[in-house]
Amino acid sequence: MREFTVPPVATIDEAATLTDAVWDNAERTPEAVQFVRDTASGTERVTCARFRDEVISLARALAAAGVEPGARVGLMSRTRYEWTLVDYAILACGAVTVPMYDTASEEQVAWTLSDSGAVACVVETAEHAELVRSATGERDIPVWTIDAGDLDRLDRAPVPATEIDNRRRSVSADHIATIVYTSGTTGRPKGCVLTHRNVLTDVYNAVPTLHQLFEAEDAGTLLFLPLAHSFARLVQFGCVAAETTLRHVPDPRDLASELGAFRPTFVLAIPRVFEKVHDGARQQAGGGLKGALFGRAEQVAMAYSRAQDTGGPGPALRLQHQLFDQLVYRKIRQRLGGRCSYAISGGAPLNADLAHFFRGVGLLVLEGYGLTETSPAVSANVVGGTKIGTVGRPLPGVSVRIADDGEILVRGDIVFQGYWNNPDRTAETFDGEGWLRTGDLGHLDDDGFLTITGRKKDIIVTAAGKNVSPATLEDRLGSHPLISRTMVVGDQRPYIGALIAIDEQAWPGWLESHRKPADATIEGMRDDSDLVAELQAAVDSANRAVSRAEQIKRFRILPRDLSEERGELTPTMKVKRGVVQKEYADEVDAIYRG
Repeated sequence: MREFTVPPVATIDEAATLTDAVWDNAERTPEAVQFVRDTASGTERVTCARFRDEVISLARALAAAGVEPGARVGLMSRTRYEWTLVDYAILACGAVTVPMYDTASEEQVAWTLSDSGAVACVVETAEHAELVRSATGERDIPVWTIDAGDLDRLDRAPVPATEIDNRRRSVSADHIATIVYTSGTTGRPKGCVLTHRNVLTDVYNAVPTLHQLFEAEDAGTLLFLPLAHSFARLVQFGCVAAETTLRHVPDPRDLASELGAFRPTFVLAIPRVFEKVHDGARQQAGGGLKGALFGRAEQVAMAYSRAQDTGGPGPALRLQHQLFDQLVYRKIRQRLGGRCSYAISGGAPLNADLAHFFRGVGLLVLEGYGLTETSPAVSANVVGGTKIGTVGRPLPGVSVRIADDGEILVRGDIVFQGYWNNPDRTAETFDGEGWLRTGDLGHLDDDGFLTITGRKKDIIVTAAGKNVSPATLEDRLGSHPLISRTMVVGDQRPYIGALIAIDEQAWPGWLESHRKPADATIEGMRDDSDLVAELQAAVDSANRAVSRAEQIKRFRILPRDLSEERGELTPTMKVKRGVVQKEYADEVDAIYRG
């Protein structure tokens, strides 16, 4: 059993709340720009003073409409300025925010609002409003639609601004701030109860640790991940606490243009976004001489990055790196706006080769780890303290222990209070000494860097009794430009197999480069010898990272990519193994047939 603890750099006062930063910023630097938001005529800057005033105004309206301290209020919207405004207004009322993904199903909405006992719900669109009303049925809670202007029409007069200040001051650090329902790959979502102290502990220990991101001159970031996810919401709270300018991007398809217009100094994303940036650059290079040039530039970038961990690059490598910086790397940095030096990656493992590639290009991707239950950040690589392939050291104020069976255990003020209305599940989540059982497997090295090796519940036990963690194989195959996702199978089977989904965006380019008919479908080409050979080479490469008993012996190409709409992926793009196993049972059987 190994354990690593980092002392806190900040402690949370008993009276502290998440709204304090809004009021403090408005008093200290009222004209500083906190947000850049969309308007009917374009974009506008929202100062710290204006944001506080808008939070007070909306909080007065919510209070006048009957939102009492401690009440739960649902919030369902894409990532936009109003999401953050509503979130802080709910908190300023002394109430509790219950976020929901804008893609949630009627069943998920019904469960979340019912289980939390929400007294009202703020939604983005008329379609969302209809969904909530259908989901709540006879409960008939108030539903306010952002796009319809409902929030602007709410009466503020009955509640003076002083009432909001009184409510805000009556809340303490240990009051509930939010109940976040985990998207979950199995079973019903569970409501994670997080207090102001939980989240503030994470914010005020993470921001100083990552100060190069938040305190850079004209620091700013684009937020395009769903704010219903704790990772994005932590950055929202962190940007407000550090007075870092924040720009919301409701539609990820607009990300490319927003990067050029806003020019962030850092970004946060899930690994799939970094994969797409890399693959997009490779596809743009195409074949022939340009393709070969990009391939060499890619190798040099990774070699240059790895050399930084082993004494630094030699003269020849530095010269090559300078050349490719002019020819290739600068163009990739321009895709990110030209000012972006850092990125934060979370939500899933980041392929080490991809991390080395981006560091070689000039973008340091800081991979971290956390859970909704830990507010959410547990550990992170930091500037000047990065070990690629790991998720960094524990953040200040956090203790991490590796149990005898390899499970990662966490303790600290970031750890949640438990699951709402679910004492039995809460009790199961903690061990006898009060450590949170994460369900993840990993190990700590001598320097305290944490490496994630898989999920306990994802462990596959073959018919021969071999325990196999699919994470390594799936991670390595996911780095192939043609592969969207892989799901390793083999539970109680004679050997390990895999279901491979093709990236539909990369598909046309592959057809062209292999001189296949432009209208050929993935389903119709699953037995194509060139396609099978390319994927077999990718499987062979991934197999070299594991023991013989863990290697993929056979695979099947799925007829289409996996999707959230069909319930095969969570909103954070994790594969729902049970759903996919059931949906493609025939494909799994085909792997073992004969």
